[in-house]
Amino acid sequence: MSIGVLLVNLGTPDSYKPKDVKKYLTQFLTDGRVIDIPWFQRQLLVRGVIIPKRYKESAASYQEIWRENGSPLKVYGEELKRALQEKLGEGFEVELAMRYQTPSIASGLAALSDKGIKHLLVVPLFPHYASATTGSVHQEVMEQVSKMSVIPFVRLVQSYADHPGLIAGFVERAKRYDLSSYDHILFSYHGLPQRQLKKADRFGCCLVSTDCCKTMTEKNSSCYGAQCWSTTRAIVKELMLEESQYTHCYQSRLGKDPWMTPYTSDTIASCAKRGIKRLLVFCPSFVADCLETLHEIQIEYGELFKEHGGEKLELCEGLNCHPAWVEGLAQIVQEQVPVGVT
Repeated sequence: MSIGVLLVNLGTPDSYKPKDVKKYLTQFLTDGRVIDIPWFQRQLLVRGVIIPKRYKESAASYQEIWRENGSPLKVYGEELKRALQEKLGEGFEVELAMRYQTPSIASGLAALSDKGIKHLLVVPLFPHYASATTGSVHQEVMEQVSKMSVIPFVRLVQSYADHPGLIAGFVERAKRYDLSSYDHILFSYHGLPQRQLKKADRFGCCLVSTDCCKTMTEKNSSCYGAQCWSTTRAIVKELMLEESQYTHCYQSRLGKDPWMTPYTSDTIASCAKRGIKRLLVFCPSFVADCLETLHEIQIEYGELFKEHGGEKLELCEGLNCHPAWVEGLAQIVQEQVPVGVT
């Protein structure tokens, strides 16, 4: 019996041309789970303010990281799909989809359906649950599945923030770098507006203190911040880092509303001002290198670090298609297979 595995990442423009970037950003930012304000206000904000101001600049940024064979996010995604298919072997059918643009979730589900799968496992390529990422993927999958004549057994993976397979991948990546040669290490995660954290809080414990996410409890186990911290703690433990050697922070802030803190940009500037000359940055919320790592961290924040007196900011390469990550992802998939299904 074939088990369909749908790997889903966020998405990428079909090219770095402004028209394609504009199309991608419009689909992405008008998602009500991404910008969680009423529909009409969201349309005015995105189509009337954000897109006109950002799409040409974003297109230029995409052009700087684009490869001959396409967007890095999609290139790494296709490589991961092939490697995971080979690792899982017979009995599994693996497809790649993007929440926004191509290949779409609908096309990925159609491809799996054509292969006769009876069970469907959806694996968002986001280690940490957030409504704006994993939640949006789950919603779209369920909407598309509801249109099928024959609906398969469906299992949705929510998160795997401290799964040994994920952590092993980052630890293996770290082995390429002489950690002792850096003055400080950053763990930079994609940020979220604080209001989205509070909306996901069912127990009234969100942001009651500046350190409330640092410890995972039964009440905050679904909190994006707490899950990010669980990843940092797990990696730090394996790398045997002291608390003074690293900082946990958040990047990619959009708009004026308060987001998760500390902000990566502020942290980097502060590090440089304190005399830190060499900085290594891990981005554990991204399993594949993309605009947010290759451009925002490596280029934009690299320049920011130097502007404030730093000498070298280096990006730790993402998991991409590293064998340790392929092995870890295969473990995550196999652990989700229902008992008795082979």
